[in-house]
Amino acid sequence: MGDTGRALSYVRVVRTPFPPPTGADPMPRLALYALIVCLLSVGAAVVSFTRGSGWLGVVWVLLAGLSSNMAWYYLRKGRTAPRAS
Repeated sequence: MGDTGRALSYVRVVRTPFPPPTGADPMPRLALYALIVCLLSVGAAVVSFTRGSGWLGVVWVLLAGLSSNMAWYYLRKGRTAPRAS
């Protein structure tokens, strides 16, 4: 009915069945995916502007800017991350 003052008597530990390899570094892969999205959105922006859809082209340009910043961030983070030896 009230607080008995007891702490929780269980702790749940979640473990993955297969730990990731020690040399796995997902940062360059994420940077590559973001760069691909950036290039595709620049192409879509060019197509949108040439077909006369200015507002849609602006949206594609904004997406290109966001994805280029993400690519830059993940590339820098991957380079400055300490390497486990």
